[in-house]
Amino acid sequence: MSNFTVRSFLFVGCATAALSFATAASAQDAPTTAAASEAAPDGTLGDIVVTAERRSENLQNVPISVGVLQGSDLRDYTAGGSDTLLELANRVPGLYAETTTGKIFPRFYIRGLGNIDFYLGASQPVSIIQDDVVLEHVVLKSNPVYDVAQIEVLRGPQGTLFGRNTTAGIIKFDTNKPTNEFTGRATASYGTYNTVTLDAGVGGPIVKDVLKFRVSGLYQRRDNWITNTYTGTNSADGTTGGKDTLGGFEEKDIRVQLELTPPDTGFTGLLSAHARDYSGTSTIFHRGGILKGSNDVSNTPRAFVGLDEGAGNPQAYKTYGTSLNMKNDFGGVTLTSISAYETTSGYSRGDTDGGVATNFPGNLYFGESQGRVRDLDQLTQEVRLANNSTGRFKWQIGGIYFYSRDNTEFDQRGFFLLPGQAARNPNNYVVLRNINTSYAGFGQASYEIVPKLTITGGVRVTNDAKSTRLVVGPRNAAGVSTFPATAPTFVRLSDTQPSWDVALRYQATDDVSLFARVAHSFRGPTIQGRNAVFSSAFVTAGSETITSYEAGFKSNLLGNTLRFNATGFYYKVKNIQLNGNDANNNGLLFNADQAQAWGGEAELTWRPVPNLTMGLGASVLHTEINDKRVYTPVCFLNGAVTCTVLNPTIAIRNPAGVTTATLAQIDGNPLPNAPKYQLDGNARYDFPLPNGGKLFVGGDVTLQGYTSLVPYKTVEYTTDGTFEAGLKAGYTAPEGAYEIAVFTRNVTNEKNLKGVLDNYNAAVFNDPRIVGVQLSGKF
Repeated sequence: MSNFTVRSFLFVGCATAALSFATAASAQDAPTTAAASEAAPDGTLGDIVVTAERRSENLQNVPISVGVLQGSDLRDYTAGGSDTLLELANRVPGLYAETTTGKIFPRFYIRGLGNIDFYLGASQPVSIIQDDVVLEHVVLKSNPVYDVAQIEVLRGPQGTLFGRNTTAGIIKFDTNKPTNEFTGRATASYGTYNTVTLDAGVGGPIVKDVLKFRVSGLYQRRDNWITNTYTGTNSADGTTGGKDTLGGFEEKDIRVQLELTPPDTGFTGLLSAHARDYSGTSTIFHRGGILKGSNDVSNTPRAFVGLDEGAGNPQAYKTYGTSLNMKNDFGGVTLTSISAYETTSGYSRGDTDGGVATNFPGNLYFGESQGRVRDLDQLTQEVRLANNSTGRFKWQIGGIYFYSRDNTEFDQRGFFLLPGQAARNPNNYVVLRNINTSYAGFGQASYEIVPKLTITGGVRVTNDAKSTRLVVGPRNAAGVSTFPATAPTFVRLSDTQPSWDVALRYQATDDVSLFARVAHSFRGPTIQGRNAVFSSAFVTAGSETITSYEAGFKSNLLGNTLRFNATGFYYKVKNIQLNGNDANNNGLLFNADQAQAWGGEAELTWRPVPNLTMGLGASVLHTEINDKRVYTPVCFLNGAVTCTVLNPTIAIRNPAGVTTATLAQIDGNPLPNAPKYQLDGNARYDFPLPNGGKLFVGGDVTLQGYTSLVPYKTVEYTTDGTFEAGLKAGYTAPEGAYEIAVFTRNVTNEKNLKGVLDNYNAAVFNDPRIVGVQLSGKF
């Protein structure tokens, strides 16, 4: 990072801080805001307060399709030790999540729009924001959430207030903050495979009404539970397989927050610092787990796999970060400054064909690779000025600067082989330096035109620039470069684009509001440099843009015992960025002409009687790629197509006439990982006891419709009708002081296909059934 960049970042942050302190004495007390659901009278639903428009507002008054998940609900879903981020999949209508790179690289999709690329430098159209800090790099996006108060999923483009790379939407996490009273909460669980989860937070005043703190932590672990059936010697490191050698992990996280609120100043400063230490097993691919001509994986054992390389598929990352959020209420307006820094380093290694090569004599293939972030630094500085009006006119303006730099290494099989191995090549790796800078200015205003009718509009102009430099290029064992002499070793892309949105909201009755919204946003240009490790040139894609139309209603009915919200939408993405893999599993990145989608989502929460609460969510979706010129490589290994392709195909042959790849025309295909429908339901019934406590029983279920896991149509690489369910029953003490329960996740032990490695018909599965006990408490 240049000295100029560091000085600029520090200057903006310090200048804003100085301005806040200098004028604090004349400011009024800052308004109190809520971060989660407010307490509700018995038998009714409470109000949900969200910050979808960077203000605290009732969910029902925001003209955006927002799905909300409370932190307590997420902790129930993750009681079995599952990934806190992946558990969001199907919990909020229109949201899907998956990974083929373990816990350090979740991929998110909203309304079918996402990115299946597993490249460590990949950009995503779903932005992750934790405590108002954007997490851009794919590893930073994997930072687990804990001691969280509320999760908001903003569906549709959010470029005006949240910037580029939000063409699909954002997932916004708000953690529990320091309080003026000494309080704490904790949830601990123990289950199958010695699975342990502890999610806790405690805090209170250091100096009453002036300085307060909160310390939060997460600990998760699971024993290895997958047996590697390979009995030979690993050619890369001499190890062998064995019982229960894969699948385990350990996650350790801590966050410390200090909040300063000098009396009679209007100033609030929140300093936060966090650290993550994770180690575990990367994604396990089961080669041949998907039989040609069928997507039935019932006969493939989830707890057994044969891996002849990859040294046990280890991965490990350490991440650190800090942020300073300062607000100063000047009476009529509030100035906000958010300064943040994130850094991470680590690696993920794996057997890239997911099997023992000698078990596939017709398609003999050995493979392993490693992606390693040597170091990454991300700096962000945002400044925002907003009026404090609760009247007819509201406005806010601001700007943001973003800087990210990383050095990333990609290692292939020859790098790992032991001395004496024929294919050993200690130079079989590359190092890339990626730099991303972005800056933007934005503004938004809301005005009540006539009573009950409000218009909201905003605009942002963003410059986004990316560059990739080949620091260490591919070489043969003798040290001679194998990178194409005509290919550039430095590529830079830049684009400046507007984002905007306009929304109308009409309060039809006290209990029902209607809204309509049009939004336009963009995802910046992308460079994929990983191909250099295969001695291939970088591939690039230009910016994609989206225009989205949606309309819906929000309602509180039956005396505020029934909340029912629904939205319908249509969007078109131009120059959409898509990904595929060639015959060597070499990632391809390209722009297609366009993609379009339409559908809807609905959410209902109902308390028909005081002791029973039920929730139901649903989404329907149709997506399609529109470009007759675009072809993508299909499943292909050693001269043969390994799956049943349903699209028109063409063969690519070398000068000798040998087929080297097969391409499929994907015009009209659905977007990958875009479920045609999603259903989720939950219910809880409480049995009051004479002592003021209660017994309870509850459960949840998710159901997912037809989903294609690759860009081309196949028989094999699809899922349809997959589901998972969870149950929980226990006792809650008076005043909710503590709760003890038994639970089971994935009750029926469903084995669902969650991802594929298409060249090898390799399957990725969901977690098995976990049964355990859970204890939670608060004070």
